[in-house]
Amino acid sequence: MKTFNYTVKDEIGIHARPAGMLAKEAKKYESKIVIKKGEKSAEATKLMAIMGMGVKHGEEVIVEVEGADEETACKEIQAFFEQNM
Repeated sequence: MKTFNYTVKDEIGIHARPAGMLAKEAKKYESKIVIKKGEKSAEATKLMAIMGMGVKHGEEVIVEVEGADEETACKEIQAFFEQNM
């Protein structure tokens, strides 16, 4: 399993547009991608679950990637976060 921490830079937090883009991006990989904040967690492929976490600007999330293509998926999802969140 690969993990990385990310502090949300988007002024609105993880809202509908970036959450939708993330869900679409996460579906490209075989690996299971899970976002965690405190006690809450959501699979990155599930738009409503991501939005339900209520991640705000400046909050840190932990992203876990596990599966056959976890090395590639983790690098690319981390780059996606940097560009879009």
